[in-house]
Amino acid sequence: MLRLTCVMIEPLACKFVRPRMGRSVEGDQKLLIQMNVLDYLERAAQVYPDRIAIVDEPNVASSMGNVTYGSLYKRARNMAKVLEDMGITQGERVAIFSPNAGKMITALYGVSGYGRILVPINFRLTVEEVSYIVEHSGSSILLIDPEYEELLAGVQVKSKIILDGVQDEQLFRELPDDAVGPTPWKADESFTCSINYTSGTTARPKGVQVTHRNMWMNSAIFGWHAMVDDNDVYLHTLPLFHVNGWGMPYAITGMGGKHIVLRKVDGEDILSRIEEYGVTLMCGAPAVWAAVLTAAEKRRANGVDIPGRGLVRIVTAGAPPPSRTIERIEVELGWKFMQIYGLTETSPVLTFNSHRFEWNDKPISERAKLLSRAGAPVIGTSLHIDQNGEVLVKGNQVFEGYWENPQATGDALEGGWFHTGDGGYIEDGYLTISDRKKDVIITGGENVSSIEVEDAVFQHPEVLEVAVIGVPDEKWGETIKALVVLRPDSQVTENEIIEFCRTKMAHFKCPTTVEFRGELARTATGKLQKFKLRAPYWEGKSRLVN
Repeated sequence: MLRLTCVMIEPLACKFVRPRMGRSVEGDQKLLIQMNVLDYLERAAQVYPDRIAIVDEPNVASSMGNVTYGSLYKRARNMAKVLEDMGITQGERVAIFSPNAGKMITALYGVSGYGRILVPINFRLTVEEVSYIVEHSGSSILLIDPEYEELLAGVQVKSKIILDGVQDEQLFRELPDDAVGPTPWKADESFTCSINYTSGTTARPKGVQVTHRNMWMNSAIFGWHAMVDDNDVYLHTLPLFHVNGWGMPYAITGMGGKHIVLRKVDGEDILSRIEEYGVTLMCGAPAVWAAVLTAAEKRRANGVDIPGRGLVRIVTAGAPPPSRTIERIEVELGWKFMQIYGLTETSPVLTFNSHRFEWNDKPISERAKLLSRAGAPVIGTSLHIDQNGEVLVKGNQVFEGYWENPQATGDALEGGWFHTGDGGYIEDGYLTISDRKKDVIITGGENVSSIEVEDAVFQHPEVLEVAVIGVPDEKWGETIKALVVLRPDSQVTENEIIEFCRTKMAHFKCPTTVEFRGELARTATGKLQKFKLRAPYWEGKSRLVN
């Protein structure tokens, strides 16, 4: 029973106070438990120790095979112990460069759960980009998938371990029951869990400090909205380096679901895994589902069934797919479509959109349009549209700050709200993203800084001016276009510009098309107005992101 008590500290300040039931306030506080992402694995190990937790990618050197939750917990403890014995103390950074793998899932707990900070790196980056992240984060050790050993040979770091089953054998084995365990970490939910690097409006990526509270709350809320339970079989179609797989791996673990590791996205391979393992849930960018739809078309042409009808649910993010794609997913595949909106800085889930029973009688095309919106705020999240139309947010999942970048942190959190850089509007409680305020292009779910691409293009000796913009693309949501002014009498071709960029940066960041211009319109102060440059390519579209 609650009673209403007025506390006259400030005029009209009233609080609900729960009767103490004989305990002191200090005693109540001692019962509180600080949030630690390890909580998810500890529960699974206690409740489901003999249940298969991970089915790792077969036939690769780094594979762990099938691992139970009891074994996964012992491996995470062992990982923490080995790092400790190597002199990597709590608070130090541990970087990992790998496609999806059982060892990455283990590291989510074996590193972060014991007080060290995980730095997952996009495995599509170049060696120069990886070197910057390792140096900027101050990582003490770099764990490398064997496929990329040669690529990263020149990266300077105190320690390197190749995840080949030989060099890392001690790191990922089970800790024996009678062995001395890792030094306990006094969990602090405001402590950094991971530093996730993201491309922003500057050429250099920023390190987003996600705390244990951020990721714990994000995962719990996401799992709740996505209806995760212990029957779920989760296929990792989303890269684990993307905000720790958006946090879904923690939710699946906490409920005792099964992880099916997928190293490389392929439409037919995804359909085959659904058949083989009874997959019920997947997350990914729109390009993933486009690949699946293409593979499904080939199956139908050959008279082969599409698995998962009425059983599979998918979550998409990165850029909202066209409503026609959503319609095809629900009609041709028979899968339940769900959408989220968020950023790395928000751990990332801010909104959630899924089918409502009130929409049952609406035509499928109209339902698809409703599902194409970013969604309604998830539990515990506040959204606000400022006078400039920018989406501002508050919530337990909003990050601590940018690593070693107080200026950018202050700008992002100005006024007590996180500034998303995205423009949008709220109607009937649902957010729709209408424009991108910052110059980030989202292609295939990957964030690409237009400024970074411009820098690469401009290094070509024949380029006089360049502006890089995102233009609509059926497969990738957006694709990268470079508007280029060449030096007089230059004969350089579109393909030469693209190939030049490929020597400077990861291929997914490079322009897919180059358009030559006589000049680029600028303001009186010499600034490019990219919204004007983008406008012709988005003509007739209801929003300026795809």
